[in-house]
Amino acid sequence: MPDISKRVVIQIDEGWQFREASETEWLPVAQFPTNVHLDLLRHKKIPDPFLDKNELLVQWVGEKTWLYRTEFDVPDASGYEKVVLNFDGLDTFATVVVNGHEILKSNNMFIPQRVDITKVVKAGDKNSLEITFDSALILGKKIQEQYPDHKWVLWNGDASRLAVRKAQYHYGWDWGPTLMTAGPWRPVWLELYNAKISDLYFTINVADSLDSASVVAKADVEGSATEVIFELSLNGKLVQQSSSKINGGYAQATLDVSQPELWYPTSYGSQPLYELKATLLQGGSELDASSKRVGIRKARVVQRELNDAPGTSFFFEINNIPIFCGGSNWIPADNFIPRIGKQKYYDWLKIVRDGNQAMVRVWGGGIYEEDVFYDAADELGILIWQDFMFACGNYPAKISSLRDSIKEEAIANVKRLRHHPSIVIYAGNNEDYSLRESEGLTYDPENKDPDSWLETDFPARYIYEKILVDVTKELVPDTYYHFGSPYGGEDTSDTTVGDIHQWNVWHGSQERYQNYDKLSGRFVSEFGMEAFPDAKTIESYITEESRDELYAQSQTVDFHNKADGHEKRLAGYLAENFDFSTRPLKDYVYVTQLMQADCLSTAYRVWRRNWKGPGREYTAGALVWQINDCWPVTSWAIADYYLRPKLSYYAIKQHLAPVIIGMKREVRETRRDKYTSLVDRSVVVELWVSSFLLNDIEGKLHVKAFDVITGNKIYDKDHGLVQVTSNRSTDLVEFGLPKVSDVEDPSRVVIAAYLFDLEGKQIARYVNWPEPLKYVKLQHPTDLRVDRVDDSIRIQTDRPLKGVTLEANDVEFEENLADIVPEETVTFKAKESLGDQKVDVRFYKPDRHDK
Repeated sequence: MPDISKRVVIQIDEGWQFREASETEWLPVAQFPTNVHLDLLRHKKIPDPFLDKNELLVQWVGEKTWLYRTEFDVPDASGYEKVVLNFDGLDTFATVVVNGHEILKSNNMFIPQRVDITKVVKAGDKNSLEITFDSALILGKKIQEQYPDHKWVLWNGDASRLAVRKAQYHYGWDWGPTLMTAGPWRPVWLELYNAKISDLYFTINVADSLDSASVVAKADVEGSATEVIFELSLNGKLVQQSSSKINGGYAQATLDVSQPELWYPTSYGSQPLYELKATLLQGGSELDASSKRVGIRKARVVQRELNDAPGTSFFFEINNIPIFCGGSNWIPADNFIPRIGKQKYYDWLKIVRDGNQAMVRVWGGGIYEEDVFYDAADELGILIWQDFMFACGNYPAKISSLRDSIKEEAIANVKRLRHHPSIVIYAGNNEDYSLRESEGLTYDPENKDPDSWLETDFPARYIYEKILVDVTKELVPDTYYHFGSPYGGEDTSDTTVGDIHQWNVWHGSQERYQNYDKLSGRFVSEFGMEAFPDAKTIESYITEESRDELYAQSQTVDFHNKADGHEKRLAGYLAENFDFSTRPLKDYVYVTQLMQADCLSTAYRVWRRNWKGPGREYTAGALVWQINDCWPVTSWAIADYYLRPKLSYYAIKQHLAPVIIGMKREVRETRRDKYTSLVDRSVVVELWVSSFLLNDIEGKLHVKAFDVITGNKIYDKDHGLVQVTSNRSTDLVEFGLPKVSDVEDPSRVVIAAYLFDLEGKQIARYVNWPEPLKYVKLQHPTDLRVDRVDDSIRIQTDRPLKGVTLEANDVEFEENLADIVPEETVTFKAKESLGDQKVDVRFYKPDRHDK
């Protein structure tokens, strides 16, 4: 028998069955938690929707009603005042019946539900639990019909999604399939108690000097108890302890910490996590205990006037350190969330951390992520930008029941997430203000009357500027809340205030990516370029029966790219920059990935240049769209569904290193006189260094240039000592583009810049190529040396090589992209033993010069 003074938790995760409502046969579930697609797949009732074009064959699933049931035992409950059934997540329209009694109707996937079943439960006996899941698609359309006056405008998916609090990407997006899931997608569990800690939370104040902190620990208590003991520990060692009497169901104590071990973002320091524990007592007996991991840190968003530029800064400061937030956007890692295990979450976030990324933005069309996601971010030092779950639509906030549900959703999820030190900002939505502008919906920033917003054709404003403002102000007053992403200035395209989504490369005006320096903003929270996934990933989704579809422009491969106009946009950017062919497939995959790598690394390089120190934080962050995929697809992701990095991942990693060299060719034109059309042109090379280090260093700068055709060195200069100032970019030198003999041909000149420390160790290198590459007369090397030394591959060449990468079946490399010039050795280090693994070397070399 359990000690009936203490709360008891029982997981209800066994014996589950499911069926379609019109069927009679119950089948066992595939796992628990689960969803209907996973269960149907286990029983081979549907084809795998990730293969071929099978997505089209499973659309009926989302239009059916599904039933789930199980039985659970309840121990002797006579000593307990409460028996509560908990549902951490029901997807989405759910009716719950226990022992024949309807106990719950739920219509929000994001709200955990707690139901007191003390009066209906049978202690010491079997209890039946049945959940009916109605079609979210059909019920959403019926809700939509009830409000014909609302402007149901959106980007992506079916308009009915705006009325349904379900993961919006389930309705289809421009990178993901339409798969309308249903089921108990998060744990179901029972608790028996007399009193419990219903919430443990805290606020932290860190002194400006960082040498002390106070942790104000708080506990909400349900039931009869007298005292809470709060303990703060680090690595199992007690730091502070305090007790508090319970007053009105609430207890609080202040725990002062001298010389706290502070939590820092990755590469800026360590990530110590204290444990805050609360123990609930009644007459000396323990009734309940709860604990949270605590990161002591000082975090704020700084928006202040700039020294010599319009608008204001928008940067994150952690423990008094301004942080340039290079990182990426995160979408759910699968269409079927329950099958994403703990290890996969950690693997994904290790990819982020190992790629030198400081921040991940949890995008507003997915889910408030699983606890393990944020736990991993806390441990790895990754900052989290957390959107609320609204994306690309005009949500019908005139519906009072929807507003109530959204408020409950926001409260529940902020309470669940607010202890994580990784979360440094909450944002109200993704691109809903941009959609408002596109559709011409009413928005008067001078109108401060929230009730009147509900009477306009943009009632969703009430969600972002009233409901979410109130919730975050009350629950996370020390964490910055941003109305939306993008948001700031006169409109969402204002580059001088707040954040922007820079989609004028790929979308919008489809600018050349070489123009990213003219497309900057104070904080760029989205930008991107598509590329094919690994060829093995493409092969994985084309079945044996469809093997004749295994080429770049097949119907099946196009089906696995959901972006509107992707055929012409991807081809357009390739044609603008590369000489390429779509066959063989591996070659085409390579060139799309190389183009994506060049595109995105250009953005990071030139935007990082704008991080120029105090008062000159012209660009303070760049979050690429996107780090991951939810299925095997051609998309903007820099690592595909199977966690296989694309070339762009390595390019971004290199451009977010602690110290980088940047270089740009600037064409300067001078008209000979005011009457002539004749212009003298010269090419000037601008060179700068960007540092994330927190201390100044001295370095030696050396620059070489080579003729791409002959491999001859045409420039070799030691530029002497340079000062690398901490945590900013510094312009170093500029010089005229070297000539090939007496010929001025910029398309033949490749420049390599090296920064060495005073002992001669290389700190940074960068190789600058003429663009576009399609005009460059690349040559095969006549002397290419590839040496295997231990678990590394070393490469030397007598001709400049573009886009060198290694291909091996079962081995990954720490770095797997490099441009290589003569007179240097570039090393690729394997993550594990190479053994006798065959390793192929690939580099960009169009076939035209071989004919």
